[in-house]
Amino acid sequence: MRLAAFAFTMPSVALAFADGGYAGRLVCWAKDRLRLVLQVVRKPADQQGFAVLPRRWVVERTLSGLIRHRRLVRDYERLPESHETMAK
Repeated sequence: MRLAAFAFTMPSVALAFADGGYAGRLVCWAKDRLRLVLQVVRKPADQQGFAVLPRRWVVERTLSGLIRHRRLVRDYERLPESHETMAK
């Protein structure tokens, strides 16, 4: 789901978590345009190997719940809009 669509669908949500790859202009854009605080969860610079990141389990649990549904495991839809509708 796109971030803008999410913000308009769920206006009561004020804080969202994002992976380190989404840092930069997206954080400022979300704050200015959507009035949504986008908190980027990064791994510590000195980290070696595996370590649990704060709030990362929420994302992982959500994705595992989506994958549990058989239709979402395979990409049967041809258009991204169709796939997005199935994921809602």
